[in-house]
Amino acid sequence: MNYSVKYTILFLIFFPIGIFAQDLNKDSIRTKTKDEKAVYVRASRFEQQIEEVTISMEVLRPELIANKGFANLEQAVNQSPGVFTMDGQVSIRGGGGYAYGAGSRVLLVWNGMPMLSPDIGDVKWNAVPMEHAEQIEIIKGASSVLYGSGALNGIIAMNEKEAPLDGALSAKVQNGVYGTPRRASMKWWGAPPTFQLIDVYAAKRKDNHAFTIGVNAFRDKGYREGDHELRGRIHGTYTYFSKKIPQLKAGLSFHTQVQEEGVFILWRNDSMCLQAMANTLSEQRALRLSLDPYLLFVSKNKWKQALRTRYYLTTTGSSTALVDASLGQMYYADYQANKKIKHFDLSFGATSNMSQITSYVFGNHFSKNFSLYQQTEFSKGKLDLQAGFRLEYCQLNQQTPETNYKWFGQTLPIFPIVRFGAHYELQKSTHLRASFGQGIRFPAVAERYISTSVGGLRIFQNPDLRSEEGWAAEVGVKQILVLGRWKAMLDIAGFVNAYDNMTEFAFGVFKPDTMATLQTTNPAAINYFYNWVGFQAQNAEKARITGLEFSMNSTGQIGEVEVLTLVGYTYMNPISLNKDPIYLATFSDTTSNLLKYRFRHLAKADVELTYQKFGLGISARYNSHMPNIDLAFEDGILGTEILVGMSKYREQFNKGVPVFDVRFNYEFSEHLKGNLILNNFTNAEYVSRPGAVQAPRNLVVQFQWVL
Repeated sequence: MNYSVKYTILFLIFFPIGIFAQDLNKDSIRTKTKDEKAVYVRASRFEQQIEEVTISMEVLRPELIANKGFANLEQAVNQSPGVFTMDGQVSIRGGGGYAYGAGSRVLLVWNGMPMLSPDIGDVKWNAVPMEHAEQIEIIKGASSVLYGSGALNGIIAMNEKEAPLDGALSAKVQNGVYGTPRRASMKWWGAPPTFQLIDVYAAKRKDNHAFTIGVNAFRDKGYREGDHELRGRIHGTYTYFSKKIPQLKAGLSFHTQVQEEGVFILWRNDSMCLQAMANTLSEQRALRLSLDPYLLFVSKNKWKQALRTRYYLTTTGSSTALVDASLGQMYYADYQANKKIKHFDLSFGATSNMSQITSYVFGNHFSKNFSLYQQTEFSKGKLDLQAGFRLEYCQLNQQTPETNYKWFGQTLPIFPIVRFGAHYELQKSTHLRASFGQGIRFPAVAERYISTSVGGLRIFQNPDLRSEEGWAAEVGVKQILVLGRWKAMLDIAGFVNAYDNMTEFAFGVFKPDTMATLQTTNPAAINYFYNWVGFQAQNAEKARITGLEFSMNSTGQIGEVEVLTLVGYTYMNPISLNKDPIYLATFSDTTSNLLKYRFRHLAKADVELTYQKFGLGISARYNSHMPNIDLAFEDGILGTEILVGMSKYREQFNKGVPVFDVRFNYEFSEHLKGNLILNNFTNAEYVSRPGAVQAPRNLVVQFQWVL
């Protein structure tokens, strides 16, 4: 371990705690969650009760995040029905495959602003301070009218907790150990690898000032050889409430994280799955930094106005430096005005998103993305109607704008996006909804310009990559059940998602100077141009995904037992509409036109029961077999296997695998709680994507302290 990183992490953990802890009200205590109130959400830009939202949405509560011992946000959202995470990539209802670390069709929104990295366009899952969020809200379906590019497949939205008047102080520590894999050939260690996490949070409001501060540190020696992680993060807010202007509120949110990790890409072979192929394991350090100044104001004529800004910096470093391969900087600003006029709730806004990328891997680039948006909600009686409209302008460097749109024979440099939604309260406990929304996603710089090699596998740039477009439609019904102090929400939805120009890293033979596909059938020529063989991001797919989803979210008490549940099942039919025989030749399964890296069935369940001081929780997740991947991963390239033994492995593990977790907790006092968490307790062997076997059985001991 590099000692500069080590001591930086220790400093981030312990220095801020004493500053805020000394001023806390020691009489402040925690109360149990007996939630019989309405659940409010804000991801759709209006604060609404969840049963009135016109699009499918799931809410993950803070207690689920805390009690399951998650180390990053990716693990948390993977608990949601209809959501599947694949080595850093998130897919909602089959809307995403695996893009080798670049680009995301699901947009992360933190405090009302997008948070995708400027260069790669991905979510830095381990850098999100989810422990300090009110809750996690997941919108399913294209939502670009709300937040612009990146929300093609959905939104993951969080708002951080505000400081209470009586103060707050909490701490969480946990220690875990990995067990032996089911197959002895996979074990590479002597002493079992371990992992540790510490998280501390303090908050206080005094007069017209409010502060929050949180520190988080995580160390994981890794169940895959060399795939370790060490990070430290500090996150905080300052809020000022004006006395002279009561309608004025200003503040600053910030977070900084430093990390070092080993990046595992491809396994050695199907027997030694937890060891890396030669030249595919890299050591990296990185820095994540964000500063979010904001201003909220209510004018005399009751217009609510908000100006939110963000500076976001991400780096891709090396084993010796925090900044090496890439430095990305994002400058974001969003102005929004909102007012209620009788039955109408009107919202107008404008955004500016500029990114500066400096990289020897991607090159140096500057992008500009500007937009205007409007959303209106009409509510009268039992009926709610929504309509939204957005105009997008995007330009990379000095090139032709990407947002060209044909309008009556004219080419406009802007792209229009619309959405519509309706909600009707059939009965007090029965809610119907329908929605239609469009989406767009501009390619990340990395997708266009990455040029590298991993273990002999080449990845070629494609400057001509175009934007992805799509739309999502659904109808659904939400039924509320109340049994004493227990409340459940049952939801059923039918959905259709359609996409054009979907980006996919396609295998082929390319000429590096022009990026054009090499057209030859001469074996000698192909061998000569072996270095021209690899993957390239292409607009390969036109797709349609239809499906049906059921979910149930409940909270409250039945008798003397507190019951929390989150259960869901999703059926998907993700079909490729691309009939190009050259493209279809890359499919590993030619018996169907199922999209690559998708499946048809996805089920999730989490149930937690609490009786007096004792608690028991059980989680289960299942996805059916992934029949279609890139053929090159099974057959290799020109007689050479990329993933050694993959074809044999997929023949052996050609069925879906259920994975179960179990946890026990005990409240020692009103301030101290202990958890014993056993993840993958059946020790199932399963993969999220080719070459990435997931963790074997592991045990976590956790303590939560709340003042």
